[in-house]
Amino acid sequence: MNIIDELTGSFSRLPGIGKKSASRIVNHLLKADPLFMQNFSRQIIELQQKIKPCPICGAWTEREPCDICSNPVRDHKLICVVEQPQDVQTIENAGGFTGLYHVLGGVIAPLEGIGPDQLNIATLINRVQKDSVNEVIIATNPTFEGDATALYLQKLLAEHSSVKVTRLATGIPVGGDLEYADKLTLARSFRGRSTF
Repeated sequence: MNIIDELTGSFSRLPGIGKKSASRIVNHLLKADPLFMQNFSRQIIELQQKIKPCPICGAWTEREPCDICSNPVRDHKLICVVEQPQDVQTIENAGGFTGLYHVLGGVIAPLEGIGPDQLNIATLINRVQKDSVNEVIIATNPTFEGDATALYLQKLLAEHSSVKVTRLATGIPVGGDLEYADKLTLARSFRGRSTF
Protein backbone atom coordinates (compact mmCIF):
# COMPACT_ATOMS: atom_id res chain seq x y z
CA MET A 1 0.00 0.00 0.00
CA ASN A 2 1.45 3.38 -1.00
CA ILE A 3 0.96 6.80 0.61
CA ILE A 4 -1.87 7.69 -1.81
CA ASP A 5 -3.84 4.61 -0.76
CA GLU A 6 -3.09 5.24 2.92
CA LEU A 7 -4.19 8.88 2.74
CA THR A 8 -7.31 7.97 0.73
CA GLY A 9 -8.16 5.43 3.42
CA SER A 10 -7.65 8.03 6.15
CA PHE A 11 -9.85 10.63 4.45
CA SER A 12 -12.58 8.05 3.79
CA ARG A 13 -12.82 7.46 7.56
CA LEU A 14 -14.05 11.04 8.01
CA PRO A 15 -17.83 11.51 8.26
CA GLY A 16 -19.54 12.19 4.94
CA ILE A 17 -16.51 11.29 2.81
CA GLY A 18 -16.61 8.07 0.82
CA LYS A 19 -13.79 6.40 -1.15
CA LYS A 20 -14.43 8.46 -4.31
CA SER A 21 -14.48 11.79 -2.48
CA ALA A 22 -11.37 10.79 -0.53
CA SER A 23 -9.58 9.94 -3.77
CA ARG A 24 -10.56 13.32 -5.26
CA ILE A 25 -9.24 15.13 -2.18
CA VAL A 26 -5.91 13.28 -2.30
CA ASN A 27 -5.51 14.00 -6.03
CA HIS A 28 -6.30 17.66 -5.40
CA LEU A 29 -3.72 17.81 -2.62
CA LEU A 30 -1.08 16.31 -4.93
CA LYS A 31 -1.51 19.34 -7.23
CA ALA A 32 -1.84 21.91 -4.42
CA ASP A 33 0.59 24.73 -3.72
CA PRO A 34 3.39 23.57 -1.34
CA LEU A 35 2.78 26.55 0.98
CA PHE A 36 -0.90 25.60 1.25
CA MET A 37 0.13 22.02 2.07
CA GLN A 38 2.52 23.19 4.81
CA ASN A 39 -0.16 25.38 6.40
CA PHE A 40 -2.79 22.65 6.05
CA SER A 41 -0.50 20.09 7.70
CA ARG A 42 0.35 22.49 10.54
CA GLN A 43 -3.32 23.27 11.15
CA ILE A 44 -4.21 19.58 11.42
CA ILE A 45 -1.33 18.96 13.84
CA GLU A 46 -2.25 21.98 15.98
CA LEU A 47 -5.99 21.24 16.02
CA GLN A 48 -5.95 18.92 19.03
CA GLN A 49 -3.06 20.79 20.66
CA LYS A 50 -4.84 24.16 20.72
CA ILE A 51 -8.55 23.39 20.78
CA LYS A 52 -9.98 22.09 24.06
CA PRO A 53 -13.42 21.95 25.68
CA CYS A 54 -14.35 25.07 27.64
CA PRO A 55 -14.14 24.20 31.37
CA ILE A 56 -17.51 25.88 31.95
CA CYS A 57 -19.77 24.95 29.02
CA GLY A 58 -17.85 22.25 27.12
CA ALA A 59 -17.78 24.03 23.73
CA TRP A 60 -14.60 23.92 21.64
CA THR A 61 -12.27 26.84 22.38
CA GLU A 62 -8.68 28.05 22.29
CA ARG A 63 -9.16 30.21 25.39
CA GLU A 64 -10.40 29.32 28.86
CA PRO A 65 -13.17 30.15 29.42
CA CYS A 66 -14.56 30.40 25.89
CA ASP A 67 -15.59 33.69 24.28
CA ILE A 68 -19.27 32.96 24.95
CA CYS A 69 -18.93 32.14 28.66
CA SER A 70 -16.66 35.14 29.24
CA ASN A 71 -18.88 37.59 27.35
CA PRO A 72 -20.61 39.91 29.88
CA VAL A 73 -23.24 40.91 27.29
CA ARG A 74 -24.63 37.36 27.06
CA ASP A 75 -27.63 36.43 29.22
CA HIS A 76 -26.00 34.42 32.03
CA LYS A 77 -29.40 33.40 33.42
CA LEU A 78 -30.30 31.43 30.27
CA ILE A 79 -28.60 28.12 29.36
CA CYS A 80 -29.13 26.11 26.18
CA VAL A 81 -28.26 22.42 26.62
CA VAL A 82 -26.87 20.69 23.51
CA GLU A 83 -25.53 17.22 22.76
CA GLN A 84 -22.14 17.98 21.17
CA PRO A 85 -19.68 20.91 21.01
CA GLN A 86 -20.37 21.44 17.29
CA ASP A 87 -24.05 22.11 18.16
CA VAL A 88 -22.96 25.35 19.85
CA GLN A 89 -21.49 26.62 16.59
CA THR A 90 -24.61 25.58 14.67
CA ILE A 91 -26.85 27.65 16.96
CA GLU A 92 -24.40 30.56 16.99
CA ASN A 93 -24.30 30.58 13.17
CA ALA A 94 -28.11 30.73 13.08
CA GLY A 95 -28.04 33.82 15.31
CA GLY A 96 -30.69 35.02 17.71
CA PHE A 97 -29.69 33.14 20.87
CA THR A 98 -27.98 35.38 23.44
CA GLY A 99 -27.64 33.05 26.44
CA LEU A 100 -24.97 30.54 27.44
CA TYR A 101 -24.52 26.87 26.51
CA HIS A 102 -23.95 23.55 28.20
CA VAL A 103 -22.60 20.57 26.24
CA LEU A 104 -23.68 17.14 27.49
CA GLY A 105 -21.17 15.18 25.41
CA GLY A 106 -23.84 12.85 24.00
CA VAL A 107 -27.25 11.47 24.91
CA ILE A 108 -28.55 8.68 27.09
CA ALA A 109 -28.33 5.55 24.91
CA PRO A 110 -28.64 2.34 26.98
CA LEU A 111 -28.10 0.08 23.95
CA GLU A 112 -24.70 1.71 23.47
CA GLY A 113 -23.91 1.58 27.19
CA ILE A 114 -24.27 5.34 27.69
CA GLY A 115 -26.09 6.30 30.85
CA PRO A 116 -26.53 9.62 32.65
CA ASP A 117 -23.24 9.12 34.52
CA GLN A 118 -21.27 9.25 31.25
CA LEU A 119 -22.74 12.66 30.36
CA ASN A 120 -21.90 16.14 31.62
CA ILE A 121 -25.07 16.40 33.73
CA ALA A 122 -23.76 16.98 37.26
CA THR A 123 -22.00 20.19 36.20
CA LEU A 124 -25.26 21.41 34.61
CA ILE A 125 -27.09 20.97 37.91
CA ASN A 126 -24.26 22.80 39.70
CA ARG A 127 -24.33 25.67 37.21
CA VAL A 128 -28.10 26.06 37.48
CA GLN A 129 -27.97 26.18 41.28
CA LYS A 130 -24.80 28.27 41.66
CA ASP A 131 -25.60 30.87 38.99
CA SER A 132 -29.34 31.20 39.79
CA VAL A 133 -30.29 30.37 36.20
CA ASN A 134 -33.86 31.37 35.22
CA GLU A 135 -34.35 29.07 32.21
CA VAL A 136 -32.78 25.97 30.71
CA ILE A 137 -33.56 25.29 27.06
CA ILE A 138 -33.04 21.65 26.13
CA ALA A 139 -31.88 21.47 22.51
CA THR A 140 -31.14 17.76 22.13
CA ASN A 141 -31.92 16.25 18.74
CA PRO A 142 -35.51 15.05 18.18
CA THR A 143 -34.57 11.36 18.29
CA PHE A 144 -35.63 8.69 20.77
CA GLU A 145 -32.35 9.11 22.64
CA GLY A 146 -32.53 12.91 22.48
CA ASP A 147 -36.12 12.89 23.76
CA ALA A 148 -35.25 10.45 26.56
CA THR A 149 -32.32 12.64 27.58
CA ALA A 150 -34.52 15.75 27.52
CA LEU A 151 -37.15 14.07 29.72
CA TYR A 152 -34.47 12.86 32.14
CA LEU A 153 -32.99 16.37 32.39
CA GLN A 154 -36.41 17.96 32.88
CA LYS A 155 -37.20 15.64 35.81
CA LEU A 156 -33.73 16.02 37.34
CA LEU A 157 -33.80 19.81 37.12
CA ALA A 158 -37.28 19.87 38.70
CA GLU A 159 -35.91 17.87 41.66
CA HIS A 160 -32.91 20.17 42.22
CA SER A 161 -34.19 23.65 41.37
CA SER A 162 -37.18 25.77 40.44
CA VAL A 163 -35.69 26.71 37.05
CA LYS A 164 -38.00 26.96 34.04
CA VAL A 165 -37.21 24.09 31.62
CA THR A 166 -38.19 24.39 27.96
CA ARG A 167 -37.57 22.33 24.82
CA LEU A 168 -36.88 23.57 21.30
CA ALA A 169 -39.95 23.40 19.08
CA THR A 170 -39.96 20.70 16.42
CA GLY A 171 -42.16 20.14 13.43
CA ILE A 172 -42.45 20.92 9.74
CA PRO A 173 -39.61 23.14 8.49
CA VAL A 174 -40.19 26.35 6.57
CA GLY A 175 -40.66 25.40 2.92
CA GLY A 176 -41.54 21.83 3.90
CA ASP A 177 -44.38 19.96 2.28
CA LEU A 178 -47.04 18.11 4.33
CA GLU A 179 -46.99 15.33 1.75
CA TYR A 180 -43.43 14.39 2.72
CA ALA A 181 -43.70 14.80 6.50
CA ASP A 182 -43.53 11.62 8.55
CA LYS A 183 -46.06 10.77 11.27
CA LEU A 184 -43.79 11.79 14.16
CA THR A 185 -43.01 15.18 12.60
CA LEU A 186 -46.71 15.84 11.97
CA ALA A 187 -47.63 14.82 15.52
CA ARG A 188 -44.96 17.15 16.94
CA SER A 189 -46.16 19.94 14.68
CA PHE A 190 -49.70 19.66 16.04
CA ARG A 191 -48.50 19.51 19.66
CA GLY A 192 -46.19 22.50 19.17
CA ARG A 193 -48.66 24.66 17.26
CA SER A 194 -48.85 28.37 18.11
CA THR A 195 -51.25 31.22 17.48
CA PHE A 196 -50.64 33.94 14.90
